[in-house]
Amino acid sequence: MTAGTGRTVAVVVAYNRRDLLIEVLDALAGQTTPVAAIVVVDNASTDDTATVVRERYPHVDLVSVARNTGGAGGFAIGAARAVVRQAADLVWLMDDDTVPTDTALEALLASVGDDSAVTIAGSRVVWTDGQDHPMNTPRPKPFVSATERSAAEARGAMPVRSTSFVSMLVRADAVREHGLPIADYFIWNDDFEYSMRLLRRSRGFFVPGSVVVHKTVKLGATDVDPGARFYYEVRNKVWLIRLARGLSPAEKVLYTGSSLLRWARTFRASADRPLLLTGLRSGLRDGFRGRPRPNRVVLAGLGEASDDVAVCEAGAA
Repeated sequence: MTAGTGRTVAVVVAYNRRDLLIEVLDALAGQTTPVAAIVVVDNASTDDTATVVRERYPHVDLVSVARNTGGAGGFAIGAARAVVRQAADLVWLMDDDTVPTDTALEALLASVGDDSAVTIAGSRVVWTDGQDHPMNTPRPKPFVSATERSAAEARGAMPVRSTSFVSMLVRADAVREHGLPIADYFIWNDDFEYSMRLLRRSRGFFVPGSVVVHKTVKLGATDVDPGARFYYEVRNKVWLIRLARGLSPAEKVLYTGSSLLRWARTFRASADRPLLLTGLRSGLRDGFRGRPRPNRVVLAGLGEASDDVAVCEAGAA
């Protein structure tokens, strides 16, 4: 383990992808720098995910919840578990279709080192053929100083403003200070909001030497004909631009413009524009009329998982 980094706990959010989850857990076991513990959040899978984890990986801390809380809820539950019950110093977040190469964690830790000002580090995400995955492209930090850029380059990294939950290393102190991902986002834009929130007053790295394989069915960004899920893209982006603490006023203007362009591209490429139009209307309505509910409400009734979230967020409140 790299000096000064402390105890790294991996968190994997799983939903009905047993075979891929096996690949992920085997890859975590083969890291050149071992993880201290692994937390798997089984998001109410209907396959035998939980049974496979219990039987094949008895050392894994399995958190099975009674309902699907989405990626956002799963990462909130998993990060809380890592901080509250696994005494993590660093939390390594990933999906159940994210297979880390054997040096992925070693490279992340080498970049972060003992610099407490770096609160997040993300990996280079590739598809199964080795191409960079367009779904998980980090946003470079704008207007970065020459000093900060050179300091990052000396650690084999690039300064970023946001990064993806497909391999995101987060300092536990930042989780305690800023809270957990917003579970009510369910899917999409949850990692954008979370990383922007944590990085508003700290530094984040993209570490190209840390490589993970994102085994999605197809190679493409989230704007490639998302179907009914477009609702979450619209609602969550409106929530983010209206309410997120992590964005400056100038960033909100910038991301409003980029979102409108992205939505236009999505409509042009879609084979079912009426379905997207329904998602757009309902997403705009719910995004402007409401706001995300607190995690203690969204994640209530889940036993230990609910308790962990409450304890973890008590300090941030």
